[in-house]
Amino acid sequence: MAVSGVRKKREFQEIHPWLFLKPLDNVRRGQAWICKHGGHHVPSAPNSLSSSKVDGLLELLYAPTPRPPVSLLPSPLLYLLLRPPRTSPFSGKLLLSEMGTPADRDADGIHVSMTLDANYLRGTMAAVLSILQHSTCPENLSFHFLSAQHVPEIVSTIQATFPYLNFRVYRFDSNRVRGKISKSIRRALDQPLNYARIYLADILPANVRRVIYLDSDLVMVDDISNLWGVDLGDKVVAAPEYCHANFTKYFTDEFWSSAEMAKTFKGRSPCYFNTGVMVVDVDRWRKGGYTQKVEEWMAVQKQNRIYDLGSLPPFLLVLAGNIKAVDHRWNQHGLGGDNLEGKCRNLHPGPISLLHWSGKGKPWLRLDSRKPCAVDHLWAPYDLYRSSRVSLEE
Repeated sequence: MAVSGVRKKREFQEIHPWLFLKPLDNVRRGQAWICKHGGHHVPSAPNSLSSSKVDGLLELLYAPTPRPPVSLLPSPLLYLLLRPPRTSPFSGKLLLSEMGTPADRDADGIHVSMTLDANYLRGTMAAVLSILQHSTCPENLSFHFLSAQHVPEIVSTIQATFPYLNFRVYRFDSNRVRGKISKSIRRALDQPLNYARIYLADILPANVRRVIYLDSDLVMVDDISNLWGVDLGDKVVAAPEYCHANFTKYFTDEFWSSAEMAKTFKGRSPCYFNTGVMVVDVDRWRKGGYTQKVEEWMAVQKQNRIYDLGSLPPFLLVLAGNIKAVDHRWNQHGLGGDNLEGKCRNLHPGPISLLHWSGKGKPWLRLDSRKPCAVDHLWAPYDLYRSSRVSLEE
């Protein structure tokens, strides 16, 4: 029997109301516990989703015995981060710093870097919440936000949303890249802040030796410590590789027709990787002069049109075929469709630890337009700016 999208969604809510609860509502049902510093790591239950499980969630009108998967239940400790008790184990400091200011925290723990932009703030908050929610020890996380402008309102929003979050904001000087950016196929890819990831080694404090860089249009459904613990060996970057993708399409005919440029990948087996999810050895990046290497290709692009996709291609030119490959589960990318139309896409088969709406379509915009894709409802539970009532309206 045919069921309209609205009716299907309402029936979906009736069968699985837990998926549409605000994350904090679920947290309050949890038993509060605290990871002890210096103690044994408390193993968490398997958190990652499988694509078949997700497909089941989206098609479960007639599920016999509804029960939320472990991956969508928040860590009880998240309650302390969102609504701290009178006696809190966290410092509760809001640390604002300009570029190069040393950190007052040591390098222990997990360091995560993201950009801060008013247009993507809603996505950033959802991403942060998802990371905290699925982390066994969220108080061991430190967030390093890169911002092109000093906007007190954005900083206040983070502080008010996560009062005891360990974070600081660094000023990224847009003038550093303005003369190096070439027009791409999508305006959003041309923003200076999109290039800030190239300069992480110059911006982060010296005692941050490794960092996970994440885009703002994603949610994590696994413990981030599992990604943090990847063995980079002698590599400077770790990320999922996609060797089945047509690598040649990331560069123009002008690039491939140049015998000199085509030699760039000699001795390598280059594969596409997405720069929206990377583990970066900051020390090796700095010592190897990788910022300068990427900038050199950006300068070539200004003289000869050798690619069309913003900050991604110069990363590929420098690192493709020479990174540490991690499991594809850590970047279920492309959920935002292509860069031109942003049409809906299905999930790729296999387990999922991170859902990434790379591409033109963003879940918050599609949800607000009342024309969401099926996968956008997997992002909605982490949305702190949208009421459950509105999300279920026609």
